[in-house]
Amino acid sequence: MQLFIFRQVLKNKQACDKIIVYILHFFRRMIYLEKFIVKGKGELKGSVRISGSKNAALPILCATILCGEEVILEDVPELKDVEILCEVLRGLGVEVVHKEKNVYVINAKEITNTVTGEELMSKMRASFCVMGPLLSRMGHTANALPGGCAIGTRPIDLHIKGFKALGAEVIISHGMVEASAKKLIGDDIYLDFPSVGATQNIMMAAVLAEGETTIENAAMEPEVVDLSNFLNKMGAEIRGAGTSTIKIKGVKKLHGCRHQIIPDRIEAGTFMILAAATGGEILIENVISNHMRPVIAKLKECGVTIFDNGDTINVISHGKVKAFDIKTLPYPGMPTDMQAQFMALATLAEGTSVVIETVFENRFMHADELKRMGANINIDNKTAIVQGVQKLRPAKVKATDLRAGAALIIAALTVDGETEISDVYHIDRGYENVIEKFRKLGADIKRVNV
Repeated sequence: MQLFIFRQVLKNKQACDKIIVYILHFFRRMIYLEKFIVKGKGELKGSVRISGSKNAALPILCATILCGEEVILEDVPELKDVEILCEVLRGLGVEVVHKEKNVYVINAKEITNTVTGEELMSKMRASFCVMGPLLSRMGHTANALPGGCAIGTRPIDLHIKGFKALGAEVIISHGMVEASAKKLIGDDIYLDFPSVGATQNIMMAAVLAEGETTIENAAMEPEVVDLSNFLNKMGAEIRGAGTSTIKIKGVKKLHGCRHQIIPDRIEAGTFMILAAATGGEILIENVISNHMRPVIAKLKECGVTIFDNGDTINVISHGKVKAFDIKTLPYPGMPTDMQAQFMALATLAEGTSVVIETVFENRFMHADELKRMGANINIDNKTAIVQGVQKLRPAKVKATDLRAGAALIIAALTVDGETEISDVYHIDRGYENVIEKFRKLGADIKRVNV
């Protein structure tokens, strides 16, 4: 009733809806007004088990829409982003049951809705990946333009290009993207950039299309391979995932299955850099070392000792590392999601390091926060010049995005004194049991209300 009155007063439903979204965002931020208090303790030691990959779990959760039978997913990380996406799925009529820790049972037998509104979509960009499976199975989808971390523009033009190539009509109006098709027909699709999200969305749209689809210049990330493996378990016919050319032969129907999410290579890399920065010795468990090649190579170059055992990696550091250069690239290059953590390491390296960001244009926001801690960083467009300092100092800093937050924790654990990190809801989006895992290694870190 109050909503009706509010709209009548404003005489503009669209403006009213936008104001309501802004109010919801404000109260959501209020809920997340927590901070981390971190005290540096020098070297950290112990073992840490890596959680299932967030970036693999999210598109796989979306892909369950394609199947009208029960799907069981194991090693799903319990994160804010996963909670939000489950909320998105439930809004579409999908039955989502959190059966036990890290295990979800999902049944999309009845899809009752093909529209996802702005309030949910604005919380997380990965929720846009419901479009491909909804279009494939239901022939229609409408979604608000996606949100997520403010690390730069992440256009959806390649997603739309793929949908259109498969025969869909796509309309973008008033912040909504609507796609529809009576029948999707396979086609050859060349991506101008090997976008992970576009590759995954097009794969999911193509699995039930008539004929064969070829995606050229496809993303080769392990998360794309994991999605392909999951879809094939459900009865899809996909070849070439992990290479630049993926071929999908459309099938008429998919069936239920059980699937375990791959380990999170970004979380693993974060703890590897933590060991390097603090002069510790950390055993990384539940990891696929082949996914870690760029990080392993760069840390060895810095003078860090690494023992690679395939599913475990032992990282040993004596506290001081040599300066290094990194350039973020699509897989198998250095992940953009590791750039902030490496910059934190560079602030204490002996010499001058160069960090080049090629994937996102606004992913140096953490540099100003590190500078508050005494780091010597100069930014020139997409390049950061980092002159290593003897030590950092405690400060009040802000997690500007998910990986920036992880970088600040690493930096804070090298400091003599107490560092306060705010906006930690970003960190909760991508790191499961973050406080417990750091504490297990001997870190002095706690979560407090503002």
